[in-house]
Order: sequence, then structure tokens, then C-alpha cells
Amino acid sequence: MIIEIKKRSTAAIISVTIIMSGIFGFGGAFLANELNGGTAIETTMNNTESNGTLSSNRQNNTIQLISSTQTNTLTIAEIAEMNGDSIVEIRNETVATGGRMGQLVSEGAGSGVIISNDGYIVTNNHVIEGANKITVTLKNAETFTANLVGRDVKTDIAVLKIEASDLKAAILGDSSQLVVGELAVAIGNPLGELGGTVTEGIISALDRDIVIDGESMKLLQTSAAINPGNSGGGLFNAYGELVGIVNAKSSGSDIEGLGFAIPVNTAKTVIEQIISYGYVQGRIDLGITLLDITDLRTAMMYRVSNTGVYVVEAEQENGLESGDRIVSINGTEMTSLSDVKSMIDSFSVGQVVEFVLERGQQTLTIKITLEQAKV
Repeated sequence: MIIEIKKRSTAAIISVTIIMSGIFGFGGAFLANELNGGTAIETTMNNTESNGTLSSNRQNNTIQLISSTQTNTLTIAEIAEMNGDSIVEIRNETVATGGRMGQLVSEGAGSGVIISNDGYIVTNNHVIEGANKITVTLKNAETFTANLVGRDVKTDIAVLKIEASDLKAAILGDSSQLVVGELAVAIGNPLGELGGTVTEGIISALDRDIVIDGESMKLLQTSAAINPGNSGGGLFNAYGELVGIVNAKSSGSDIEGLGFAIPVNTAKTVIEQIISYGYVQGRIDLGITLLDITDLRTAMMYRVSNTGVYVVEAEQENGLESGDRIVSINGTEMTSLSDVKSMIDSFSVGQVVEFVLERGQQTLTIKITLEQAKV
């Protein structure tokens, strides 16, 4: 069974919804602006390199993540005491310009986990995506401006760096050893204002197939209370070890007890590559923004004749153009955004792939050489 979740990108202080982007470098104006002359809804996903500064005491651009030697289970109070200083509050500031309003500044908030004593922090990509300024606040209320080291859209992981020392880093556990029913403790910044909040529950499921805004993930499910602002915070086991990075809650008036987290083993691999290279090797970038049109009413609204996956914006000169509908890739019909993402995920950087497109009244076939994503 696959569960689909529509998620807000941050726990907004000023409510701003940013759709989580996909592997294609999603960003730019909404299709309505391109085809309909309407107002743009901006989702930013630039393929930029890291602007973080790597620590001087690391060798070969790597850090030593701390593994556990804990053998005795702890109480919830002990877990909270052990990890309270490792959880940070994250605030982002996004500046949008244009129109009669001039500059519009919006703020959002989330959580993060310190993973090295010299200032490396892991959080969710959707917490910091599109931010012009990122601020990190420690438990002792000390505040830092953070640099973005790098991020990975596919796993929703981002790594930040603050200029600090002697920080309390979380101890990493082994998420492959988790069993359903064991204790799970979440620590984060719910509602963007309640930093250091501790909630407890159990591990409800392992390797849950979840689709979040079209991005397929395998996540841990927990009954620990998860609220907006917990994103990027830590999920800990009975030994006080970090076993997950909180990233989603299934929402609804009658839905509770459905929180999700990225397994720490998945996060660790991504973190190491981001710190070494600024991005995850092997990810593919088509340099396009896509929109999923799933019903005829929406198609009429955007003045297109068919449902399907449309190119909103094309950043690279690879033959794709704004307004194109992707009919098939390598002979396989594409009917949804998740179809396109799954197909692209099956290829490797450097492969040549055939796209069949509908452009106006024409059907075109083009070939594209897939490039490495730098985000």
C-alpha cells in the first residue's frame, strides 16, 4: 500500500505553502503564468552549489559522525536530557520581489539536529528550500546565521553549517535494527515556537512507502505526536540514539498518530555525500519545472487540451520547451508526475533518453543526455 501526503514545506510563522520539489530542479513560475497569463505561484529550486564552509579539522571533506556504544535502555526523561542540546530551531526568511507590493518577506520555521561538534546540522530540504537567510537557535538561545552546505530533494535532506564549536552532537543509531513496537521519542520545534518539545510513541511501521508531493520515499512511521515545525527534528530510540529525521505528518481532522521520519541510515549516506561534494552523486537534473494536470477542469483552467505532465519552465537547452506535454519516455507512457520521476530514477547520469512530446498540434521526438544534478 502506498500512502500519499500533501505536505506544507515548512511550519510557517507567516503561512506560506511551498510545494516540495522533485529531482528535476523544480522552480520558477506556475504553468498558469506561462500559458494563461495569470499570477505566478513561485516554487524555487535552483541548481546551485554549496555555499557552506567546510570545517578545518576534517580531512578529505568528511566528518566523523558519532556512533553509539550505549547498551542500556533509558527513560524518556533521560533521552530528552541526553539529546535536548542537539536539537535546534531553524528559521528561514524568503524575499519575493515584483508587482505593486515590492519586496515581500515571508518567514518559516522548522527543526534540525546537530551532527558534529563543530556546527554541522541536518534538517529537511523543505524546511530551508528557497530561503534567502537561515537562522539557527540553540537550546541556550544562542543564535547563528547558517550556511547551506548542500541539499538533496529526493530524500528531503539538507545540511547546514554554523560557525560554532564544542556543540553537543546527536549519537547516530542503526535504523535497520528497529522493530515495530519499540519506543520512539521525537524532539523538535512544533508550531515554530515551542523549541525542545518532547513527544513519545512507538515505531508503528518500517519501510512505509509514502508519496509526498509526487516524491516516493521509504519512511519510518511513528505514533509520536508530530506537528508543523517538527520537520527536520530528531526521532530517537530507547538508547537515546538518533534513528530518524522527522519529515511529515498525515493531516486531517480525524487523523492522528501518523508521523513519518527518514531512516537515519538513509540520511547518513546523503549527509556524507553532501559534505564531501555539496550534492549527492548520481542524481539526474533535467533542468525543468513540471506540472501534473490530473483532470479536465484543471486542463481547461490552464488552457491545455489534455491531462498529463507539462513542462512549465525549461532551464537547459535540451530540446524541452515550456508548454510541452511529456507523452512517453523511452517508449513508456507518462500519465503523472510520479511516472516521470520513477522513470528518470531508473536511468544513470550520461544516458541518452528518448522523449516523445506533444507541442501544440505537433508530436515530436527528442533525445536528451541526462546530466548530474548539483542539488
